[in-house]
Amino acid sequence: MSPAVRVEHLKKRYGAIEAVKDISFSVQPGEIFGLLGPNGAGKTTTIRCLCTLAKPDSGTLEVEGVSVIEQPKLARRLLGYVAQEVALDKILTGRELLQLQASLYHLSPNQSKERIQLLLELLKLSDYAEQKTGTYSGGLRKRLDLAAGLLHQPAVLVLDEPSVGLDIESRFILWDFLRQLRDAGTTVLITSHYLEEIDALADRLVIIDQGKVLAEGSPSELKDRVGGDRVTLRIREFANLEEAEKAKYLLKSLNFVEDVIINTAQGNSLNLVVKAQSNPLSTIEQTLISADLPIFSLSQSRPSLDDVYLAATGRTLMDAEIAASSNRDLKAEKKQAMK
Repeated sequence: MSPAVRVEHLKKRYGAIEAVKDISFSVQPGEIFGLLGPNGAGKTTTIRCLCTLAKPDSGTLEVEGVSVIEQPKLARRLLGYVAQEVALDKILTGRELLQLQASLYHLSPNQSKERIQLLLELLKLSDYAEQKTGTYSGGLRKRLDLAAGLLHQPAVLVLDEPSVGLDIESRFILWDFLRQLRDAGTTVLITSHYLEEIDALADRLVIIDQGKVLAEGSPSELKDRVGGDRVTLRIREFANLEEAEKAKYLLKSLNFVEDVIINTAQGNSLNLVVKAQSNPLSTIEQTLISADLPIFSLSQSRPSLDDVYLAATGRTLMDAEIAASSNRDLKAEKKQAMK
């Protein structure tokens, strides 16, 4: 079966910034596919290139076998794109906005009426259709924007950070609708930095960081690759990396410990991958106490996508988000200082 979306060796630079260094993945027809990574990882640049909104420096981009670079107009007919930022005309009602969008897609009056009514019902917008969009909540605005992107029944729906700013109820409505779309045969491509969103929705995903793909597979496959249960601990005396390395060496000598990862972004805490063991926490605790390393905290859990991200990068996704935010603030300060 040919992929619904194919991205191979995509590269994109903005001046001195290499936004996408080398990204490749494929999306199968009728699946929800996730691009997971922190802000600044290259997710939005990737889908902007895919949706013909940015020209890649090199690489191959295809939608349903159509080259995005060579046949952009045809590719756009196959795509539905919902951006992270919702831009709606506030003086139009929800129905009027959809009617305007339908005319831009050159839908016939009958097609327009049927599609608008169907989408209003599916997205639970019927009660708000005659209200001006300027009165809509964030969740309603996002759902209306989604309806606009689906009017022409695209083969592939691309969503950039669909849950940003949504309350829990709106998020669950969105998730249920995306599953319905997938089950009806629509291919859905989502970018997100929300672990729980990709874990809940994606049939498969890629983890992206600093413009590169770090891992690809289904959520369960990626977690299985990490292996065993996870044990996370922190010890007060880890004031420097040397002490953390000492504890790492000590813990790796235990026969049920498969791997130890030092998380330098969180005070040199340690993340352990352990084999099935009746009481691993007790053994770890006794081992560290014997080495005069009092424990600050200790917990055990099944692997998560954050563990997958940590194993690939040495930092959690939250730490990556914090670092990205700090870099943006620093750049803003420098820009302001230069004025």
